[in-house]
Amino acid sequence: MMKTIFSGIQPSGTITLGNYIGAMKQFVELQDEYNCYFCIVDEHAITVPQDRLELRKNIRSLAALYLAVGLDPEKVTLFIQSEVPAHTEAGWILQCISYIGELERMTQFKDKSAGKEAVSAGLLTYPPLMAADILLYNTDLVPVGEDQKQHIELTRDLAERFNKKYNDIFTIPEIRLPKAGARVMSLQDPTKKMSKSDPNSKAFITLLDEPKLIEKKIKSAVTDSEGVIRYDREAKPGVSNLLSIYSVLGNISIKELEEKYAGKGYGEFKQDLAELIIEELKPIQQRYAELIDSEELDEILDRGAEKANYVANKMLQKMKNAMGLGRKRRR
Repeated sequence: MMKTIFSGIQPSGTITLGNYIGAMKQFVELQDEYNCYFCIVDEHAITVPQDRLELRKNIRSLAALYLAVGLDPEKVTLFIQSEVPAHTEAGWILQCISYIGELERMTQFKDKSAGKEAVSAGLLTYPPLMAADILLYNTDLVPVGEDQKQHIELTRDLAERFNKKYNDIFTIPEIRLPKAGARVMSLQDPTKKMSKSDPNSKAFITLLDEPKLIEKKIKSAVTDSEGVIRYDREAKPGVSNLLSIYSVLGNISIKELEEKYAGKGYGEFKQDLAELIIEELKPIQQRYAELIDSEELDEILDRGAEKANYVANKMLQKMKNAMGLGRKRRR
């Protein structure tokens, strides 16, 4: 029996090369080995203010990118969170067994609410909604970055608490951290993770950047004055970051890259890396252009929502029965 994987990505602007290497590229490999649910978590996005039209555009764009990178709708279930109402209903049930103290301890809540006069209640209570996303599908594994580890630990706690208190219905999910070398850093400050919310647009590359722009961003990527292409995260974070990207996309070890560029300058190395990124993204951008305004994309999302609703509603009913909600149906 195949194990189940669940992953949710927020529709908040175009996916970066960091997201692609750290998550999406690995999802494509996982689809043959696991029963995969990929969810566009638009209800998580509204914990902070959103522009209505922008959000709609981002949801569709993210769905098209998921498919453009190589996810096969025959193998995976791709759907939009708000099109499966069981998520918010199960989220509310799990909120009712969560404690305010444990929600206030979440680092992401502390970071996002720091220095703000007022924060939405949703920002505090979104970890139980995230737990619902995962638990509704009998998820065995959740692929996340280090920054989400605490939320998965809370999901496990809530599942165990529910199982103990009401009925043993939830699978306790395991965390699946990305492979080594999957953490892509900012091109302008290589001590920070690459992020699309970086105020400096030269710091990140998006999957939809044009070739000229990619070339420009790689050429202006921060390196050092040593002029030697070698991997050393501490002393040479900029060059090491570029080597990591090259290694993953070119499927070549860092040691081989060091040998290949021995005695060569940063200019040649950066030029080759820019060309490699452009080649990697070309088929993704072509497929994205075909999908973005197509009926095919809507059909795939309709089928995904139908399948997700079927599975999620069955688990939601088990949750309600376990807690005594609603009426007992007469046969």
